[in-house]
Amino acid sequence: MHQQKITLITLGVFDRKMLDQVAEAVQLELKTPVITHQEHIDLHTFFDSARKQYDGNMLLKIIESKYATNNSITIGLVSVDLFIPILTYIYGQAYLNGNAGIASLYRLGNERYGLAANDRLLLQRLVKEIIHEIGHCIGLIHCHNDCVMQSSTYVEDIDQKASSFCIKCKALVSE
Repeated sequence: MHQQKITLITLGVFDRKMLDQVAEAVQLELKTPVITHQEHIDLHTFFDSARKQYDGNMLLKIIESKYATNNSITIGLVSVDLFIPILTYIYGQAYLNGNAGIASLYRLGNERYGLAANDRLLLQRLVKEIIHEIGHCIGLIHCHNDCVMQSSTYVEDIDQKASSFCIKCKALVSE
């Protein structure tokens, strides 16, 4: 991957231990320095009371304008339920060829689906989503190969896709 640094920034309530584990896993997978930062902002500004969810587009704009820099990809991490107008919910999103993305823990935990908590699986899911959003930032679109860039409609899709870029996507990144 490009020798661009990655910044993971938590917005609102987010477990510090989880942030550290995610940063370590992303750095190991992408072989790129990862910096972490916790930001305590009031997410209620982004809450849509009609949908009872948080506006992913508005949050992404704030991440880009307030926290992202030209020499870093910044991914905001939240624990709230995100949406964009055309979808019921999203796990995350990013600007294609941009420097900002967002990923949410909200729908990644087993508890949401009536299953026993599994911290290891939660961590794996979040890391995949972060790497997926970083992929969009570096210009990758959704991929049909066994690749982290596969689109994920359901949490099971996240579990089934690879945790890294496929050969084709790796080649595109290294160009």
